[in-house]
Amino acid sequence: MDQIGKLMGLRYKSHPWHGVEIGPEAPDVIMAFIEMVPTDTVKYEIDKDSGYIRIDRPQRFSNVIPALYGFIPQTYCSKNVAFLSVEALERPDIIGDCDPLDICILTEKTIAHGNILAKARPIGGFRMIDGNEADDKIIAVLNNDAVYMNYKEVTDLPPMVIERLKHYFLTYKDMPGQDKRNAEITHTYGSETAKKVIIEAMKDYNTKFNNIEAMFGE
Repeated sequence: MDQIGKLMGLRYKSHPWHGVEIGPEAPDVIMAFIEMVPTDTVKYEIDKDSGYIRIDRPQRFSNVIPALYGFIPQTYCSKNVAFLSVEALERPDIIGDCDPLDICILTEKTIAHGNILAKARPIGGFRMIDGNEADDKIIAVLNNDAVYMNYKEVTDLPPMVIERLKHYFLTYKDMPGQDKRNAEITHTYGSETAKKVIIEAMKDYNTKFNNIEAMFGE
C-alpha cells in the first residue's frame, strides 16, 4: 500500500473491495473479505458503495453455507473472466457479472461472524453461469489451517463437501414466490484454473478502476 493509502487508513476505514490489497503472493495465496459464516441464516453481502455489510435477502430454505464465504478484494468479473467461460463452453453470449470474484474458504475452525479478513490458498472452483453471466466461485482453504493445510487440489476434498457447496450456490438466491433462476455449474476445476480466473479478475479490476488508481497516485 502506498503512503497516501496508509495515511488515509489511519483516519478512515478502508473499503473492503478497493482499500484491501489482495496480497503479494496472489494468486497462490490471497486475502479474502468474509461476508458470511456457516452459522448465518440470513444472506449478507457487502454494500459496494459504502463498504458496510448489509442484509441482502431472506433465505428460502434452511441450508447454510458450509464454508466461509465472501469475495477477493481488488478483483472484478468482466470481459477477461467472462472470456474463460466463453472459451470453455463455446458460448459467445456470456458476460461478466460486474461483481468482485466470489470465494468460499474451508476451515476446521469455528469463525463466529463475518466482516473479517482471511488469508486463503485457492485449490479449485466452480464455473457457474447465472443466466448469461459468468459467476465463478473460487474454492480455497484457510492458510495454514490445521486440517485443510495439506489439501492442494479440489479433488482432495471429500465428494460430499463439493456436493454441499454446489447445492448452496445453486439455491441460495431462490426467493419465495419467484421462479427459480437459470443458474448452472458447468465445471468443477482445479487450482491451476482457479488461479487463472483470479489473475483475469485482477486484470478486469485494473481496467475498470484504473482512473481511481491514477487519482490516488497523483
